[in-house]
Amino acid sequence: MQVGARWRSAARTDAGKVRMRNEDAFLECPAQGLWVVADGMGGYRGGDLASQLIVASLAELPAHGSFDERLEGVRGCLHWINRRLGQELTVTDAHHDSIMGSTVVALLLEGERAACIWAGDSRCYLWRQQRLYQLSRDHSLQQQLIDQRQMSAEQARAQPGARALTRALGASEQLTLEVLELQVYPGDAFLLCSDGLYQELSSDALGKALSLASAQVALERLFEGALRGAAGDNLTAVVIRQ
Repeated sequence: MQVGARWRSAARTDAGKVRMRNEDAFLECPAQGLWVVADGMGGYRGGDLASQLIVASLAELPAHGSFDERLEGVRGCLHWINRRLGQELTVTDAHHDSIMGSTVVALLLEGERAACIWAGDSRCYLWRQQRLYQLSRDHSLQQQLIDQRQMSAEQARAQPGARALTRALGASEQLTLEVLELQVYPGDAFLLCSDGLYQELSSDALGKALSLASAQVALERLFEGALRGAAGDNLTAVVIRQ
């Protein structure tokens, strides 16, 4: 049975206007009900290798089994990748140019069940009944400042190193994944994207794109808007809707 057969999706990645290298990667498997965005970090030393390893490994997961078994499979695979990246290169402050890691956000859908799994600041959004919800919560210094010091998003963004990640695959020996499960309703649409995309667009612009009837048209609208801006980072997005 094609577990995600009633879902349609569209995906795209772009290096943006500044960077020569694209370290983002995505996985689009509607027949398996699995979609992923990974944003590699580490520049020349392997950010693209890390993000590609994530999507290639998750693509090989079996599509059979219960939803809970498949969710556990995704989690187990990401923990395995974290160990493997840790063996390839050790991330330390003294060897910052040796970072080999990646953010990840994955969406698993089956029937009326959905699960979002993530580490880092790539995001999962839900468009439901003309409202936009950010399902994932950034694992970043900026979000930590907002939570712990009760700063506004603008104040936190202005702090030194605000975009630094507090979690990512390959960043530490122990990986802590965050998982959010929810019920799916008719008309729901999802967006997975790297920070390069959402940094260029307002919540209003994201919502207007996701309100469009076609996943492909929504995706085109998102990139059209993002590429009108500075597009200083790689851009990746996956739109999923019924």
